Amino acid sequence: MTSSVRTPSPAVLAVLLCGTFMASLDTAIVNVAGPAIQRDVGVSGAALQLVLSGYALAYAALLITGARLGDDHGHRRLFLAGLAGFTATSLLAGVAWSTEVLIAARIGQGVAAAAMGPQVMTVIQLQYDGAARMKAMALLATVVSAGVVVGQVLGGALVDADLLGTSWRPVFLINVPVGVALLAAGARLLPQTRRPRGRAMDWIGVALMTDVIALVMVPLVFGHEVGWAWWTWACLAAAVPTALLLAAHLRRTRARGGAPVVDFALLGRARFGLGMASTTAVMIAYGGFLFTFTLYLQQGLADSPLRAGLTFAPYAVGFAITSLGVPMLAPPLGRRLAPLGLALAAAGYVGLGLLTGSGRAWSDAEALPLLLLAGAGFGAGYSQVITRAISDVPADQAHEASGLFNTINMLGFALGVATLGSAFLSEVDGGRGAAADVTGGAFETVALGCGALSLAGVALVLALTRAESRAQSGEKASSASSLETAPAMAATTSSASG
Repeated sequence: MTSSVRTPSPAVLAVLLCGTFMASLDTAIVNVAGPAIQRDVGVSGAALQLVLSGYALAYAALLITGARLGDDHGHRRLFLAGLAGFTATSLLAGVAWSTEVLIAARIGQGVAAAAMGPQVMTVIQLQYDGAARMKAMALLATVVSAGVVVGQVLGGALVDADLLGTSWRPVFLINVPVGVALLAAGARLLPQTRRPRGRAMDWIGVALMTDVIALVMVPLVFGHEVGWAWWTWACLAAAVPTALLLAAHLRRTRARGGAPVVDFALLGRARFGLGMASTTAVMIAYGGFLFTFTLYLQQGLADSPLRAGLTFAPYAVGFAITSLGVPMLAPPLGRRLAPLGLALAAAGYVGLGLLTGSGRAWSDAEALPLLLLAGAGFGAGYSQVITRAISDVPADQAHEASGLFNTINMLGFALGVATLGSAFLSEVDGGRGAAADVTGGAFETVALGCGALSLAGVALVLALTRAESRAQSGEKASSASSLETAPAMAATTSSASG
């Protein structure tokens, strides 16, 4: 490993965190602009799903690859390359003249974010020690949460402002001057760091995993729009042998001592696997909720983008507060809050669904507390489960576990947009009556699904807790057995030496 002398520089941290903020902001800020993009570009409902989820899919598929390329070729180089790509594709998205160009730009943003994002945590680990590192990691978590909060409101404000008649385009173009400034500062400030692994990149694994994702997600997104044409079923069928081929390739790569693109063997660890399943379930709910609720607000209730963004604010603020606050609590209390938090999130989703599907006008006083409840519950459960699941992994595999966690959770988000979003759009397309009633009923279906997924998360967290208890009992029994055999071993040793 090569790195410069560790000097906790505020300027270095500022550049890294600003890059992270841009990437975190992008999902939320684009979500609020969705209906305006539909009207202006003529994007279909399915294509709008890809505008939102294409970023997440590309990011998920290449996240681990981006981390390894940074290790091998330099974290500074990959961060700046990713930042340059993110800035360029933001410009392309902002001037996009067709649906195809916009989707391509969004996927390009995801690829660039996958190159940039992993370097931030790695550079913090390499350049900061002790209390300085803990402070930097806390700031990183704060910035990620702040991006979710600010993105909703800022996106609504920019679209509402309609600067020079540009409508939704500033939600992308705002990244350009910020990206250029960060590139200039980063080239001057960021240290040169590497930690080469000495193992070849698994490009075959990258290609196969990308194929599986595309074969599953594209038909799920477009199926309802094309009447589930033959090619959608052909893609889903082809995904099965491709996934089996990927699994066989990963096993062979690992057996030869190589570094597979992902290490799914980690899922065989009970606590890690249960934690992974729980967070994936709630991320599917989150993706579906984020996509459909803004369509309901703007298309069903005719809310302005700014009002829609402000309506989201309690959910985002609740998530930010609990996702940052719960990890600071004593571990036993935090463990008890995880299933309770996800149960409260389920209650918030279900309450919102019943409210919007009631067929009557509802007030902010009824909806905002439910949004706060759903967001706060999601944050309380999600942050705790991540920590507990990764603690089950040996220290030398923690980097791989973290990458796998982020990859599968981003795929969960995209899957939520694809499946729950398609359910919403199908119900709206087939509905009759006032827009508010049709979209309200469609959102009720989605919200009840989000509630069910959150309750599945509760069940998995409880199973995780039982697995932790069994592991602790086993450790205590092993320790007691060692204490009991120690005198006998000592006596035997003494007799032999005598």
